[in-house]
Amino acid sequence: MSVKLHIKKGDTVYVNAGDSKGQQGKVLKVDAAKQRAIVEGVNICKKATKPNAKNPQGGIVEQEAPIHVSNLQVIDPKSGKPTKVGRKLNADGKLVRYAKKSGEEIK
Repeated sequence: MSVKLHIKKGDTVYVNAGDSKGQQGKVLKVDAAKQRAIVEGVNICKKATKPNAKNPQGGIVEQEAPIHVSNLQVIDPKSGKPTKVGRKLNADGKLVRYAKKSGEEIK
């Protein structure tokens, strides 16, 4: 069973805890079952890889590691600052996410 999360792929998020605290990035992938997300340029780790077709030399590759969604906050589209996310019905009767700080709808 997966839980409904406050972040989606493509959101710009702020990291509020951990080694990457204070950084911002775009969400590349969300794993709802594990409640983790991969954010572009955040939580970088080094990984040793064997030679393959993509990387014939092999060696050490830097890549983004998953980060728990509780350590992420969506960036408000209006102010550009981190905000909590709420859900409400819009005029069309669709459930949409909105920024609690500004009331702006999150696309």
